[in-house]
Amino acid sequence: MPPSFHVRPATPDDKRPSFDVFIPAVRELSARQGAPWEPDPDEVWNNQKPFLDFLAAHAAEWWVADDDGSGKVIGYARSLERGGLFELSEFFVHPENQSAGVGRALLDKAFPNGRGEVRAIIATTDVRAQSRYYQAGTVARFPIAGLTGKPGVAAGEPLNNGIEPVAVTTDDIADLSALERSVIEFDRGNEFEWLLEHREGYLYRQGREIVGSAFLGPRGAIGPVAATHPDHTPSILDHIERRAAEREIAEVALEVPMVNEVAMRHLLGRQFKMDTFLTFLNTSRPFGQFDRFMGFSPPFVL
Repeated sequence: MPPSFHVRPATPDDKRPSFDVFIPAVRELSARQGAPWEPDPDEVWNNQKPFLDFLAAHAAEWWVADDDGSGKVIGYARSLERGGLFELSEFFVHPENQSAGVGRALLDKAFPNGRGEVRAIIATTDVRAQSRYYQAGTVARFPIAGLTGKPGVAAGEPLNNGIEPVAVTTDDIADLSALERSVIEFDRGNEFEWLLEHREGYLYRQGREIVGSAFLGPRGAIGPVAATHPDHTPSILDHIERRAAEREIAEVALEVPMVNEVAMRHLLGRQFKMDTFLTFLNTSRPFGQFDRFMGFSPPFVL
């Protein structure tokens, strides 16, 4: 018999119960797709908690599904809205409760049809989820590859094209926002404050002109990265990789739109490895210049 459940608005008390759905859902999907993932849940929770707290505090919509019998959270969905960009950040149902209407009920609440100038999802390749995302008005535009590697660019080497990195502070948020709008039409608003609190950020200048930006997390997560021209990307990546090496970070990770051929070739040439677990950017319409952009890592949102 299908489970009896109800959907309700989430509260701050649902942060860990929601996460405890995320882990088995991704573990089961990864196993089905031949890319086994067996993390320590507490380690993942501790690593990702700051950004999950941000998503919870700034969610446009956050809904959970409770099992009526046990009272346990069996699924959740959450979205983020930045200007006209309406993005589904998470959508997970416990494997024991999938294909029972839970996902559809959650998606209707957290990602309602008609909302947002542009609707976007960083989506898995799961065919059931993709079917729902098409019904929600989005189309898979291109795959996104997770790339990992050991940082090893030599410190002290000058960047190509006369590009100079400048460490950023909150005083530079207007410049960061203007750069992202020029590249992907939208900016992440108050998310930049979170990034500057939790990640090392840089603007890149060529003379007086700002030509890029990049962020490096304490455990090697790189992103977002933006460039005004694809040719600037290698210099930006070399610098942020160098900073990771100087900080003795053992491995860095990036989420690279596969239409960003310059970044893909540069990183693969640096012996970075591509994860077998791909995602797709699903959107309601084409937007942005993703041949010069890399999103947030891990891939909750752009």
